[in-house]
Amino acid sequence: MGKALEKPTVTLYERDFHAWLNDQASKLRARSHNDIDWDNLAEEVESVGRSERNEIEYRLALLILHLLKWQFQPGRRSESWRITISEQRIWIPGILKTSPSLKRYPADVFSDAYETGRRKAIDETGLQPDVFPKNPPFSVEQALDSRFFPGEPFAPWDVIRD
Repeated sequence: MGKALEKPTVTLYERDFHAWLNDQASKLRARSHNDIDWDNLAEEVESVGRSERNEIEYRLALLILHLLKWQFQPGRRSESWRITISEQRIWIPGILKTSPSLKRYPADVFSDAYETGRRKAIDETGLQPDVFPKNPPFSVEQALDSRFFPGEPFAPWDVIRD
């Protein structure tokens, strides 16, 4: 008679990710080197770095989207657009403050973030694609500058209160 099929062993990492994280943290604190799940732990540490880079690029694209709408739809400028612009200008430097090695990252991904923001602006506004320039009409430094708003000057009372 043949051997019964054995069920593959399911690791804690596969079964309960949160419990695995807590287990690995405890083992690290205890300096229990032989018990660490080194390969999965290294992968997860790397993923934290990727998530910070993704967060910067996402927020930069969102900032660009709203700056483009601000510039090319001056009659529709709203308080919610201004707040979204302001929030991204707070969050991005906040990430860079805790991870200074990413200081150049916004400039590195500015072209890609601009293209994403431009496509979203086309989708959200319904304006013709040629309204939004293929090349950014502002720099990454301007985009992140809290005093910079592209397009026609505005007064606070010109902004639509949502």
